[in-house]
Amino acid sequence: MDPRPILLLTQYDGGRFAGWQRQPVARTVQGEMETVLTRLCGTHVPAVGAGRTDAGVHAHGQGVGVRVPAKWTPESLRRAMNALLPGDIWVASAHRMTEDFHPRRSAIERRYGYLVGTDEGAWSPFRRRYEWAVRHPLDEAALHEEAGCLMGEHTFRAFAVAHTAPVDDHHRCIIEHAAWVQRDGGWVFQVAANRFLHHMVRFLVGTMIDVAQGRRPRGTMARLLVAPDNAGTSAPAPAHGLSLRHVVYPASCYAVDA
Repeated sequence: MDPRPILLLTQYDGGRFAGWQRQPVARTVQGEMETVLTRLCGTHVPAVGAGRTDAGVHAHGQGVGVRVPAKWTPESLRRAMNALLPGDIWVASAHRMTEDFHPRRSAIERRYGYLVGTDEGAWSPFRRRYEWAVRHPLDEAALHEEAGCLMGEHTFRAFAVAHTAPVDDHHRCIIEHAAWVQRDGGWVFQVAANRFLHHMVRFLVGTMIDVAQGRRPRGTMARLLVAPDNAGTSAPAPAHGLSLRHVVYPASCYAVDA
């Protein structure tokens, strides 16, 4: 029988990966998953991710699409893969999808979280692996003000990497949610959108932290949303604080027998 599509909702610790996308020599999440899939299916099986996370970026809910022989049920594939995958990758759940499903193009929303640590414990080697430890206090009102202006549809050209093609439509994203939430020992920036540009969340966080620490004036984010290029942004926040939390697909993408 023809291969059938399965969605693998996958978690990984990005600390020892050179990103999601397969590379000739470096260790990547896609490379590890395809190695296991090839071993299980006896032929090369591409693993397509909803987002191409960078080196050091983590995932709590990366959407990975594969097409495997029909003998594999979603649950049997999940269990078999978890038995062979390295300890820093885990398939949390698996779902049968419709034939026209595509893990990247079918996604209607992606949700990211970025952890910032502000207390002394943030410098612990255990916490520093997953959050950005900052030395100076943050202005709470400034954080909320800067995040609030991101809501809605905007051109995020200022928050794209410099080599991205300068086409406005390519840089337009619809932000459904953007908020700083206080937690024990620091903050988490939660953001959801239909799409994100390369490094976009890290540029957003890096700039907002500079505002909240008084290195940039309040209102910076609103001004950068109408800026012609990325010359005015702060340096991107470190990769290790970022995690792809969830990818949302329409109900119509899930097969009836899923």
